[in-house]
Amino acid sequence: MAAITCDYFSISRRGVVSFTAVLPVERPPLPDQPPSYTEGPFSTLYLLHGFSGNRNDWLLNTRIAEMAAKRGLAVIMPDGRNSFYLDIEASQDNCGEFIGSELVDMTRRMFPLSKKREDTAIGGLSMGGYGAVRNGLKYADTFGAILSYSAALITDEVAHKCEGEDDFMAPYSYYRHTFGDPKELAGSDKDPKHLAQMRLTEGNAPRLFLACGKEDFLYDCNSDFHAYLEKIGYLHAWWERPGVHNFDFWNESLPASLDWLFGTPNGGSCDAGIG
Repeated sequence: MAAITCDYFSISRRGVVSFTAVLPVERPPLPDQPPSYTEGPFSTLYLLHGFSGNRNDWLLNTRIAEMAAKRGLAVIMPDGRNSFYLDIEASQDNCGEFIGSELVDMTRRMFPLSKKREDTAIGGLSMGGYGAVRNGLKYADTFGAILSYSAALITDEVAHKCEGEDDFMAPYSYYRHTFGDPKELAGSDKDPKHLAQMRLTEGNAPRLFLACGKEDFLYDCNSDFHAYLEKIGYLHAWWERPGVHNFDFWNESLPASLDWLFGTPNGGSCDAGIG
């Protein structure tokens, strides 16, 4: 693999941001031969970290680089801080716009990445799973597929929060700052259910792989979203297995999702259809 870390000033985020790009490298047939760098254009996966994480989480805790290299896949991993990958009005930190538009444009200028929708996917775990679902649906003309791992699909819960209702992850003020007025959340462009229905209506619904461990504290909200997608007829892959909210589970679901993404046989053992 070739791993490149880049810092640049983001217009959307109004500050310097960092991302790591992993580009596929063909392994030499013999040990004493140098690797060869293919020219592309590469299919691309924009891969998002979770709450309190950073762009290195996927590289340090999974075999994403090895798995991507085998498939000729480029992987772009940005720092999202604790933004839920949303446009936050209070701080004018437009991380949603950054993920869905600016970062894609910037990386396509820098690297030989395919500009085709069908070659461009977005994925993430936990907070990043929410970010992948929300931004994959919002920017559906850019992303042809969404890979979601134990996503923090908590918008229904946040929508019912009131002043003073804190939880183990953050105080109410954090949710108000990040999602805006809870009373205006349902039916907005931060509501994955609303966005999924919109994409179906408009006929440009991305393919969707939804994975969650049965013992994960986020299982209920993922199962609920899966049920909602079935109700409205949004074809998707639902991958549930025993597991909690950790990299043991994500190291199982990651290769399954990539097999599904590329249409290889091992990715077919899901409980729902593939859109």
